[in-house]
Amino acid sequence: MSVQVATLDVTKDRYYNIVEELLGYAGITINGSRPYDIRVMNPLFFQRVLQEGSLGLGESYMDNWWTCDRLDMFFDRILSAGLEQRRPRRFGDVIYALSAKIFNKQTRKRAWQVGKEHYDLGNDLFEEMLDPYMQNSCGYWADTDQLEQSQSDKLRLICEKLQLKKGMRLLDIGCGWGGLARFAARHYGCPWSALQYRKSSRSWHKTTARVCQ
Repeated sequence: MSVQVATLDVTKDRYYNIVEELLGYAGITINGSRPYDIRVMNPLFFQRVLQEGSLGLGESYMDNWWTCDRLDMFFDRILSAGLEQRRPRRFGDVIYALSAKIFNKQTRKRAWQVGKEHYDLGNDLFEEMLDPYMQNSCGYWADTDQLEQSQSDKLRLICEKLQLKKGMRLLDIGCGWGGLARFAARHYGCPWSALQYRKSSRSWHKTTARVCQ
């Protein structure tokens, strides 16, 4: 069933024109009437997509900047047309799109700074609020209402989806406090390597890793 959503009468600036051209390769129309067409509610959507690519597309959807009746059809067309590798036809538009990325404030250096300010707050704080495996992402609540059990269930589900077996080696990049790696070692007999840049997480690893390696 189609839901009526108020769309924006957007100004067709350069960002709009570039996005319109790229979506055109997939047969998608901005504010069109077909189920796979997108309806835009925020004029900054076009610049954000050019700056951030697929991440900006997904996060702007979560922010209610655009909507679509059939996301499955929309993304099927996006992927089939290979829009991630497409470039505008006009050279000037290519330069304009690149400038959007150049002046994007979400740089690698800034990402490092944000991570430091959010997570290098001392392990005592996180030990008070998280489960024993120090999972800082959502649990799996299918069969429990207890935090510790929900996180263990989540880790077990991940390991089963990976079809882990004894002797396999697990590489966890951006591992947080290494809960998944330690769970896999303890319950599936998998040695592991875990990569993490946060100082507080690394110091916590040193005091806990020896119990499961």
